Amino acid sequence: MAWIHTIPPDEATGALAATYAAAVKRAGRVYQILRAMSLAPEVLDASMLLYQRVMFRKEGLTRRQRELLAVVTSRANRCHY
Repeated sequence: MAWIHTIPPDEATGALAATYAAAVKRAGRVYQILRAMSLAPEVLDASMLLYQRVMFRKEGLTRRQRELLAVVTSRANRCHY
């Protein structure tokens, strides 16, 4: 398993602290998938924006179908996210 240096929530400042606060508000905590991008907050923010635009889009698949595809893909990749 790879080791990635991350910035924990209690050490985050500036834009990263704001992103972490939004994550806590949204999900109740800061998941490791977000912490993995903590050294590049601009990449983290872009990733979250892409995720939100894909998952909450009104056209095309339903939210349920999108979540199901995400679960199946994660399972196939043996990823618990």
